Amino acid sequence: MHIQTKENLQAIILDHVTNGSISDIHTHLFSEDFGDILLWGIDELLTYHYLVAEMFRFQTDLPYEAFWKMSKRQQADLVWQTLFIDNSPYSEACRGVLTVLGRLGLDVSSRDLNAYRDYFAQTSVADYIDLILKLANVSTVCMTNDPFVDKEREAWEKLNHLDMRFHTALRIDPLLNEWSTVWEKLNEWGFAVDKEITEKTIQGIRSFLKYWIVKMNPLYMAVSLPPSFAYPEDSVRAQIIDQCILPLAREVDIPFALMIGVKRAVNPALGQSGDGVGRADVAAVENICRINPDNKFMCTMLSRENQFELTVAARKFRNLHIFGCWWFLNNPSMIEEMTRMRFEMLGSSVTPQHSDCRVLDQLLYKWDHFRSIAAKILIEKYSDLFNTGWKISEEEIRRDVGNLFGGSFWKFLGRVDPSASSFELTP
Repeated sequence: MHIQTKENLQAIILDHVTNGSISDIHTHLFSEDFGDILLWGIDELLTYHYLVAEMFRFQTDLPYEAFWKMSKRQQADLVWQTLFIDNSPYSEACRGVLTVLGRLGLDVSSRDLNAYRDYFAQTSVADYIDLILKLANVSTVCMTNDPFVDKEREAWEKLNHLDMRFHTALRIDPLLNEWSTVWEKLNEWGFAVDKEITEKTIQGIRSFLKYWIVKMNPLYMAVSLPPSFAYPEDSVRAQIIDQCILPLAREVDIPFALMIGVKRAVNPALGQSGDGVGRADVAAVENICRINPDNKFMCTMLSRENQFELTVAARKFRNLHIFGCWWFLNNPSMIEEMTRMRFEMLGSSVTPQHSDCRVLDQLLYKWDHFRSIAAKILIEKYSDLFNTGWKISEEEIRRDVGNLFGGSFWKFLGRVDPSASSFELTP
């Protein structure tokens, strides 16, 4: 049945955007199976690198080394005092913390950090995962799984099964960005390679990737790349992509996700907070999609200046799926601008957002804040359709919102979300 009035149209859109279930296609979260690698709770929220970098803007006399020597609780105390008490917390990262506390039913107006800590101290991680996924209305999240991280690799070796709500993505940054040092690690782990890209090296890298693909069952392989990334080029990275990554990705039918634009350690003293952003060349994305038409590619770029060209590229290559408002772009003004542009040029054949959460609690604010922006834009776009005389049904709105909240991603993969049942990991 077609919707008859604009008022009813707006109400239906708001309902489906507010209550629609989301498949979060890129996070840095972990299931309970990984132990303390999963970050959650108020002190982790407050010491998230967004807030740490912001805090140092005000604490100009505090030596970086002095902060890093503090305990987690002391760091959180300082961030709270600096950003929430001594200054008004209207940055997006600060507002996000308050959104989380409010959604948990805590009294934001009390400003009582110790009371918030008491709440988390009385909560088990298993119960908290259940609660956050329910409150955020997120059905599944995709982890970032890096076998080059010792603690994570050790956890994987002990796993026999995974929480069905947590999908995997094989992250391979060191393989492509630090080959001059990591090739020795592959040898240590039993994958015979040379420093040079020989046939032995190619076979060793492929064996390494196959081992982790079998173990993880990833939805995609992913890499974070600098603004200088070019393709094709005469480099070790390009050789590994062409001779190892892309053939294997075709063989197992998973996408290769390119996350482009990170300038590492712009300020090393800030630690994880010290990375920056740079404009990249979208021609690299166009080239890799054109030269490899049988591969599927996902892409998100960090620089605002790249977004229009990337969206145009997605119109030209059906083997390219763009996703998310990544990292520094995860601010309301940028999200609204990018999402409106993508809707206008790509319709619902895009995944407009991923949470990129490193702390479980952030699912609440990342998705609450995005839903309000998405609803605003979709009300505008469907109203434009309504004004032309086009008849719209509630089922069509439900379909479109479902595509935007993960459905288009799963269709691009050519898979059905397997979250309805857990899967066993191959030993």
